[in-house]
Amino acid sequence: MTYIASKERYEKMKYNPCGNSGLKLPAISLGMWHNFGKTSCFKTMEKMCFAAFDCGITHFDLANNYGYPDIGSAEENTGRILKRHFKAYRNELVISTKAGYRMWEGPYGDFGSRKYLLSSLDDSLKRLQLDYVDIFYHHRPDPKTPLEETMGALSQAVKSGKALYVGLSNYDGETMKKAAAILESLHCPFVINQNIYSILDRKAKNNGILDAAKEQKKGVIIFSPLAQGLLSDKYLHGIPKNSRVKTSGLFLQESEITPELLAKIEKLNNIAKERGETLAQMALAWVLNHEGVTSVLMGASSPEQIKENALVAGCSPFSEEELAAIDQIVTA
Repeated sequence: MTYIASKERYEKMKYNPCGNSGLKLPAISLGMWHNFGKTSCFKTMEKMCFAAFDCGITHFDLANNYGYPDIGSAEENTGRILKRHFKAYRNELVISTKAGYRMWEGPYGDFGSRKYLLSSLDDSLKRLQLDYVDIFYHHRPDPKTPLEETMGALSQAVKSGKALYVGLSNYDGETMKKAAAILESLHCPFVINQNIYSILDRKAKNNGILDAAKEQKKGVIIFSPLAQGLLSDKYLHGIPKNSRVKTSGLFLQESEITPELLAKIEKLNNIAKERGETLAQMALAWVLNHEGVTSVLMGASSPEQIKENALVAGCSPFSEEELAAIDQIVTA
């Protein structure tokens, strides 16, 4: 089977600049955190990548540790897909990966040392079967490694030709500004921050990253905009047996899904219905409504989910009344 991309792939998607850089990302990006590991169906992975690209989603986001429980397997599977189907489209794609969480045993397999970051990037490129990635992120701050060392490693990744741009993930606003100053002194193209944010989780606002990114003229890409599936129709009628809560419980715990939370989700769903959208579409659109947000990362388990949520790029703006109603539901 030879994949041929849709000729209409760029007609409906919106592309936003990463801060004041020349790099643009689609409003909706595809995240490979879940459903791209060894335990997932490879054929479905292929179909999801096809559906995404056909919808104008040109950005595939990974990390060295994605593909739980077999860390690295998401990069391996994506590498197979890229080599088999996307060689002709490589220049149309933005592939990102990250390093910052534990990858191997011993003192050099975690956090933010120069040794760890550059070794991890080499491993990621082998798994992805690529000569370079478009964005290389430091995945989380390292309190024990000097910021200058970590930023110097990111700069070296660009100078070596193994990355075109760099980004920071899970940094707060103040630490990001310090990192940005170092990267600027190194003439390193730091263009984007990746942080968690959703209607239900306002950490990115509270830790100052949104304001700091705006001040520094950097892009922001949001992960978990659906709060690990809570802001979808998945939990509207209780907890499904095949949900991540039931099958792994690694992040979202069953005890967190209280009757009070489910009542809030139902009220949010009613607003989405009034807007003519699914709850997931409204949740994605709500994040994109924030000034300075470049893109939202969408996880998916099927091509149909991708096609449905890609329509968010054309969603209607929110009225002040809708935004106030959403805030009132969440803070009640």
